[in-house]
Amino acid sequence: MTTRAKICGLTRTEDVRDAVASGADALGLVFYEPSPRAVSVERAAELAAEVPAFVTLVGLFVNPSDRFVRTVLDRVPLDVLQFHGDESPEFCNQFGRRWIKAIRVRESGQIERAFSEYRKACGLLVDAWDPDRYGGTGQSFNWQLIPEKRPMPLILAGGLSSDNVFRAIEQVQPWAVDVSGGVEEQKGVKDRSKMFNFMKEVRRVCKTD
Repeated sequence: MTTRAKICGLTRTEDVRDAVASGADALGLVFYEPSPRAVSVERAAELAAEVPAFVTLVGLFVNPSDRFVRTVLDRVPLDVLQFHGDESPEFCNQFGRRWIKAIRVRESGQIERAFSEYRKACGLLVDAWDPDRYGGTGQSFNWQLIPEKRPMPLILAGGLSSDNVFRAIEQVQPWAVDVSGGVEEQKGVKDRSKMFNFMKEVRRVCKTD
């Protein structure tokens, strides 16, 4: 099975172009103001104009108002919404778009419960737990907590880089992987060589299967 990859937290035009050139399947824009990787609606529209056909554009939100999500959707052609906060299934499902629910994993059984609660999602993203931050921690978590039975696509995030993504894919067998800090030179500024090396490692797993 081919493992997909999303590069998240893009803020610069050149980084969008490099991420596309590296072979990323999806690109993520952050609409959460406290994040150092956040972009304005205006900037997001400019970045979206650089995304070619067959590359998925994902918008990441953390506990937004429904009005804010709709404002973004009016200006930015997002393909998928990613909810990374404490949003209810009903909230996530109201916008008429495909959506991903992200959870911060810290205990056994949490992922199974999320599969059930957010069953209308098109994917479940599992990330590292941090009491103060909604993703972007640069930390991994215990992959043993991930169940083998998965009723929807599972997306692995949390502390991934070119150094460990090969092992992560072999061990977890996720539908996709999601990276942000692991391909940066500083927060919000991507590193071209790190993006290319990351995608090279993702594709290397597929070649060995």
